[in-house]
Amino acid sequence: MTKKHGFASMAQNTAKLAGTSSAFVAICSITFVWLVTGPIFHWSDTWQLVINTVTNIVSMLMVFVIQNTQNRESAALQLKIDELLRAVRGAQNTFINLEELSEEDLNQLKGKSAALAENARQKAGQAETPARTTSRTRKPIAGSNPDPREARRLVTRVKSG
Repeated sequence: MTKKHGFASMAQNTAKLAGTSSAFVAICSITFVWLVTGPIFHWSDTWQLVINTVTNIVSMLMVFVIQNTQNRESAALQLKIDELLRAVRGAQNTFINLEELSEEDLNQLKGKSAALAENARQKAGQAETPARTTSRTRKPIAGSNPDPREARRLVTRVKSG
């Protein structure tokens, strides 16, 4: 396995550097210098254009750098979670690679998992938690059936289909 190469290495290093307090102080200093030079350049259009151009270019580039870093970190975290699912006895291996499912399928699994949790709480004699009727997208969450076999069948059906 190779380590980081090219853009990935540059993106990670840039994202780390951009998130430091030194970078914040540097940007504040640059902005202060730009403001102080306003009277020198008579608040001209060119003076304004300089800061607008620089900030737009830096912002645009940082979007791609940060997104690249976030994508890699998210993928690495997902692999770690998948490995934990494989390693833990009793864990449902059907939950590995769920990130590949559609939002509808994920909402169905979420509803079924919530029903399983509610049944477990009731068996343990804990207080009932309020039922969630909608997802973040305000769509109803399917799955009042708490059968874990149903969740496995759904994952298998979606992955094979």
